Amino acid sequence: MATLYLASGSPRRRELLTQIGVPFIQLSVPIDESPLPDELPSAYVERLARAKALAGLGSLDSPQEVVVLGADTAVVLDGRILGKPADREEALATLTALAGREHQVLTAVALASRARLAVRVVSSQVTFRALSRGEIEAYWASGEPQDKAGSYAIQGLAAIFVSQLQGSYSAVVGLPLCETAELLAEFAIPCWQSLPVHS
Repeated sequence: MATLYLASGSPRRRELLTQIGVPFIQLSVPIDESPLPDELPSAYVERLARAKALAGLGSLDSPQEVVVLGADTAVVLDGRILGKPADREEALATLTALAGREHQVLTAVALASRARLAVRVVSSQVTFRALSRGEIEAYWASGEPQDKAGSYAIQGLAAIFVSQLQGSYSAVVGLPLCETAELLAEFAIPCWQSLPVHS
């Protein structure tokens, strides 16, 4: 069986892969995450997931069979990608824009080996309830939004903002587990490897 590498520094993706019982080695790959001019959000996340997987593969000099997983997530409102906030003002503006509205979360996952590359893009719809200015400011003060796409973490304190979700919860966190498991199976990497055997 191939050795799986995760080309991501995200603790959320690490936890999600661990959750489904897949052993892996984490890699850090520097990738320019700037959108291209007129690039659609779905094309953007797919391009970055591919780039991360291929950069990870390119960094490995191993005679063994290896598979590298790359992923990227974007929060999209009115067709515009909401990245990680540059500062407090940008985070407050982003959260104010998301309040009381539905937005899209796109997550792409790519698996690359020496022989092939496969990608899936998963779209989820997230609706926030109305938020007060005080809630938004308190959330910023918690420190959680600072390095998060769209200035929030659904698995964290911002869970109380979400009134509805259509799609994949794990994809909104950062890795669509159903689709990831299907891709891993295509590369002959099973899930639940760490489960004890019961007779």
